[in-house]
Amino acid sequence: MNSLTARDATTYWLSTRTRTDLFLLYAFTDTGANPTHLRSLVAARAANIPDLLVRVLDTPANIAYPLWTPCEFTDAQFLDHPLADPTWANLTAAVRELLATAVRADDRPWRLHAFRGIRDAPGFAPGEPALILVLQVSHALADGRHAATLARTLFSDSELPRVARDLSPWDRVAAVVGAKAAKAAGGHVATAARSWISKTQPARAAALALPGFPIALARTAIRGFAAASAQRELADLTATGQLPPPAPDVAPTVLNGTGSAPTAHVARILLCPKARLHTPGHTVTVVALTAVSVALERHLSGSGTPIPELRAQVPMAITTAPDVRNSYRDLSIDLAVSEPNLQTRATRIAADLATRRTRADHPLQDAQAAVTAALPAPILHRDVTTFPITVLPERISGHTVLSSVNRGPADFTFAGGRVHFTAGFPALGTVMHLTHGLHGLGDTLTLSIHADPEVLPDIDAYAALLDSAVDEVAAALR
Repeated sequence: MNSLTARDATTYWLSTRTRTDLFLLYAFTDTGANPTHLRSLVAARAANIPDLLVRVLDTPANIAYPLWTPCEFTDAQFLDHPLADPTWANLTAAVRELLATAVRADDRPWRLHAFRGIRDAPGFAPGEPALILVLQVSHALADGRHAATLARTLFSDSELPRVARDLSPWDRVAAVVGAKAAKAAGGHVATAARSWISKTQPARAAALALPGFPIALARTAIRGFAAASAQRELADLTATGQLPPPAPDVAPTVLNGTGSAPTAHVARILLCPKARLHTPGHTVTVVALTAVSVALERHLSGSGTPIPELRAQVPMAITTAPDVRNSYRDLSIDLAVSEPNLQTRATRIAADLATRRTRADHPLQDAQAAVTAALPAPILHRDVTTFPITVLPERISGHTVLSSVNRGPADFTFAGGRVHFTAGFPALGTVMHLTHGLHGLGDTLTLSIHADPEVLPDIDAYAALLDSAVDEVAAALR
């Protein structure tokens, strides 16, 4: 069993305080398979995907970092949701309810929701029913890229190698002892062995962590000095113009709420052929950011809200150690709403995105992460669980989010039905009450909106603004 890294443990502990789950929606042609058959397909595939056969195991008093422990797929991880009137509008309403839920990674860190026979789904032929699958994943298990890989593997019909459980010597001893105890008691040997490991491993991890506590503190102090030195070097590089300056903080707007977590959710999906967002010289991410800037500008001006500088958080994938499941940094991007010319605005957004990436990619940025990675588990747990997240800061890094993920070619099927498109819904929090997802699959892109209705009372009006902004921006850039 492997320990969670400091970053992933932070995500896991944070999930007990706020919603952080990933929701990956995939639309397939519905071939009429019943829920029992669909569940059996999921169970058969999951049985040979190692990352779908683990759960989190806490250690006593969080003395050591939580552990990943093996587990089996359970029927409760596949949920069929029959709709009385299975229309696309009712499906969207049902997804809205899902977004308010969370998995428990210490039970099972993922589950799959199925909606069958959906009518009027975008991108489908008239009368063609859709099977909508929503994979809900704990952020501790995967970031956006890895979750997309897991979904593709789960839904694909390619052959998978059999999973070989690699147990440590301690786990092998625990399994043997547990199996002998089960045999003597007439119980199920494999289940008892896994239970025995789950009972003994946390105590062993805690026992091993205690003697290393002073060493971890010393390592944290050493890395802290290194981080301070790295910050000075970053400041020198910035002062001499060798590195772009950090993004400025900005004041929150009505889009950021009042510091409390959303009590309700609304969502919409805009389906876009990839060609609709393709323009010469700009990525689809830049085109989408420019469209979001136009939609937000018009939304705020229409509500009589003064339009300040608007910024968006854009997650950027980074390279980390193989055992880190969350490998990204958030970039704060200026949406350039003060620029009326859309060509110039898109160019400014693209330039700021490149600038933020340059700074975020600098090796010196890793120094602070190294400090966190060395923190003893009890200290990091205390910091995560006591940090004030219900107070809206006076200065923030962004007013909304755009998460952009290319989920690869549309070359797989599920239950005999071909995949049409995918979508995603970045989580809301106490600061972010309006997020956007840009997800590509094959030649189709989706722009998703996930919002707190208290911040965005009329999501359909905003969706219409965003839809028209996409065409307006694309036309201007062409």
